[in-house]
Amino acid sequence: MRILTFLHSFEPGGVERVALRLVRQWREVGVDAPLFVGRDDGAMRAGLGEELERHVPRQPAFSVARFETLWMILTLPATIRRLRPDLLFCAGNSYTVVAVAMKLRLGRACPSIVAKISNDLERRDMGWPMRMAYRFWLRLQGRFIDHFVAMAPGLEREVAAYIRPGDAAITVIPNPALSLAQIDRLRSVERPVRREADGRLFVGIGRLVRQKNFALMIEAFAQAGGPHDQLLILGEGPDRAALGALADRLGVASRVTLAGYVPDPASCLGHADIFLLSSDYEGVPAVLLEALAVGLPVIATESSRAIRPLLDDGALGRIVPAGDRHAFAAAMADAAHLTQDAQASLAQASRFALETASLAYLRTFAAVVAQPMGGDITPVSMAETGPTPHFPIPSTMTSSL
Repeated sequence: MRILTFLHSFEPGGVERVALRLVRQWREVGVDAPLFVGRDDGAMRAGLGEELERHVPRQPAFSVARFETLWMILTLPATIRRLRPDLLFCAGNSYTVVAVAMKLRLGRACPSIVAKISNDLERRDMGWPMRMAYRFWLRLQGRFIDHFVAMAPGLEREVAAYIRPGDAAITVIPNPALSLAQIDRLRSVERPVRREADGRLFVGIGRLVRQKNFALMIEAFAQAGGPHDQLLILGEGPDRAALGALADRLGVASRVTLAGYVPDPASCLGHADIFLLSSDYEGVPAVLLEALAVGLPVIATESSRAIRPLLDDGALGRIVPAGDRHAFAAAMADAAHLTQDAQASLAQASRFALETASLAYLRTFAAVVAQPMGGDITPVSMAETGPTPHFPIPSTMTSSL
């Protein structure tokens, strides 16, 4: 079975990071898993993309970064025709427009498509007209994409409600945010011991884009942070200048560090005291799982239906309404009283291991490809132990689990 994954580039992003890890894991166990990237640049190329064979279309004399989705729609069909994959893996919501376009451009020659739903589908951050248009787009996806993956238990109901009403073509596979080796490394991190007079180090991780709402985080820090507290934000993106100007305007620029892109941001979590997630909308944030693996106390906005189950209804972190700066600031002001159950936190993070999830993806892919055209697809459970006989999963993978 040949699985083709398509990405815009190696620019940092949680969806892209997880997709590259999956491709690497599939290849390590002998799966034919080609990778298409619209352009061969981005900060992650030096890490996750290093020595990773990929298919890149010939580039024009000008940069395609500003219209990378259109560029992919124009160039991906040639690679599909040449490689003839059995299945296309759509790594997240931002790629579903490409998936639908492939169905329209290639018709019956288009392989089956499995799409991972990587972000919240309710989108309460949108105004009513935009939300209605977005829901129409979601229903359209359901007509063209063959199968969907929800990233945590409970999120399949959201997919069924907005994309495939009454349809069984949904599988739950916990987001493969952490490898077993990474979990072992993170759980062994020694946390700092600080006196109250030393101040606390708050940390946030993510692309500097509107979705992550780092402006709310900085505003809440300016309102609730103590004179010796520090805020460290790891990530790069188009909002960097605006966020720096905001910190300066609020008088906290000397205590807010915009560190830029860091290849392994999880390695910095052990030096922090509190992890912050301020997003307006999310799916299952990998950075939150990394913080749980370290055992950091967490303050997070309820930016998706997954947040409350991930944080055990508040037992593993303080949950505040998305977009509510005052509630976020109040939680930060009370940070001295936040604690974390290290064992329960680690157990939760361990549910999202790459090695287990990658096998579940392969079983789902095999079931989708084996299904006759137009037939009903039965959801695949992660508890199943036997692969479908037409597309065997490498024994090296099953034996390791």
